[in-house]
Amino acid sequence: MAASTHTVTNQAPPLVSYDVFNADRALVEAVDRHLDPQLLDEAHGDLSALGVTSGSAQVQTWGALANENPPKLRTHDRYGNRVDEVEFHPSWHRLLGKGVSAGLTAAWSRPGGHVRRAAAFVVWTQVEAGNGCPLSMTHAAVPALRTDPALAAEWEPRLTSMVYDQDPRPADQKAGVLFGMGMTEKQGGSDVRANTTTARALAEDGTYELTGHKWFCSAPMSDGFLVLAQAPGGLTCFLVPRVLADGTRNVFRIQRLKDKLGNRSNASAEVEFDGTWARRVGDEGRGVRTIIGMVAATRLDCVLGSAGLMRQAVSQAVHHSTYREAFGGRLIDKPLMRNVLADLALESEAATTLGLRLAAAYDDGSEQERAFLRIAVPAAKYWVTKRCTPVAVEALECLGGNGYVEESGMPRLLRESPLNSVWEGAGNIQALDVLRALQREPAALNAYLQEVGKARGADHRLDGAIKNLLTELADLDGIEGRARRLVERIAVVLQGSLLVRFAPPEVADAFCASRLGGDWGASFGTLPHTLDLGSVVERARPVS
Repeated sequence: MAASTHTVTNQAPPLVSYDVFNADRALVEAVDRHLDPQLLDEAHGDLSALGVTSGSAQVQTWGALANENPPKLRTHDRYGNRVDEVEFHPSWHRLLGKGVSAGLTAAWSRPGGHVRRAAAFVVWTQVEAGNGCPLSMTHAAVPALRTDPALAAEWEPRLTSMVYDQDPRPADQKAGVLFGMGMTEKQGGSDVRANTTTARALAEDGTYELTGHKWFCSAPMSDGFLVLAQAPGGLTCFLVPRVLADGTRNVFRIQRLKDKLGNRSNASAEVEFDGTWARRVGDEGRGVRTIIGMVAATRLDCVLGSAGLMRQAVSQAVHHSTYREAFGGRLIDKPLMRNVLADLALESEAATTLGLRLAAAYDDGSEQERAFLRIAVPAAKYWVTKRCTPVAVEALECLGGNGYVEESGMPRLLRESPLNSVWEGAGNIQALDVLRALQREPAALNAYLQEVGKARGADHRLDGAIKNLLTELADLDGIEGRARRLVERIAVVLQGSLLVRFAPPEVADAFCASRLGGDWGASFGTLPHTLDLGSVVERARPVS
């Protein structure tokens, strides 16, 4: 009898039915490092539960279905009435409900909330990153609303709720709400001061009527939105509710949904305001200052989201190489593949370690930590988000042709990978923001230098990198043209200092040798062969 031609061999099993949190040693250690010991048992229980959920076959299927069935715009009902609704696949709502119930919008309302949420965000991003947008916006709206105590008292309990309520009703009738944001306009892009949306004051104090067009409105199905518009006193921040107190729909005309490279499960829209009712947040003319707290929080989520994507890409690459055999042995045991995997693992761990350190600074809230964040957040946003795409590309290549087909999940990770670098200000915006902090806020640079200085003397390559950075910082005149180089060094030195202090010696040694010591090529897999690369790869293996 002829042998079957359909016997499948030498294929890695799917990476499924595992605890995404506990399988990530760097993430677990960061939580343990930054969280009050009295909170650890509860936090570990919550994060492990989310990790098991994230690694389950059912939830991974939800993620794939949400991506394969993108949202649809329904501008009118069957009778011709304007409704401006976005319809989602049921899997989207299931994912969003899980994210809300896991506390991804509740950081501001519980002790250690930012570290716990950051770890959860890294875990949950690995399922399907699209639903991270409304979760991030809702979380980030809180600091902006706190500029108006009355508004904060009204809205913050709803924003930090762990109940997902998708029905369009007045906010005071809901157990929980989601928020979006609209700053970008066709003529302005990142230059928000070029905003042309106008705000006309109404009779009731603090209320306005908006007219204008937003080129990108994140999460248009949300219950409320923070937007910028030109009031008589200048650029001002406003809260636009989706449904008014009497139950009628606010004027929120969705013109179209964007057809995006990735992030396809999430809706991004162009919207028009035409007599749209809004409440002022903060004083007239202080819109940027009011909304900047929201922007900073979402920039941190860009770092965390990229860390999550990198971790999933590396997990898939290491998992595949553990089972796949070629040239007489397992791929993971081949010196060259081990070098590639170790290099990818370093990038992933450095991103995770930095992201959780920033979250801990939010929990601390001291003046010193706020000054540290002023430089560290835009520098991390600049660098970590830019590292995500090359990591995704190289990890996909580790799977070979298997990684190039949709069923592997790698193409979805790759399409998602550039988003966080664009969202909330692309690379040049982040670099210029760091320059502003360096030139105008000396406390920020002092806080940064104190942070990296905690590791001085522990590694000669780190010491040399700090010295070189200080030389670059000594002359800020005409620095704009080299801002990217400087901000990259700020981020990498910070990552190196954290790994030297907290990571296993083999990880810190490899990072410092390559990223700080210059013993590295132009692509992944070019680490010095004398390093303990096997231990680095084993640490990154997704086994819980």
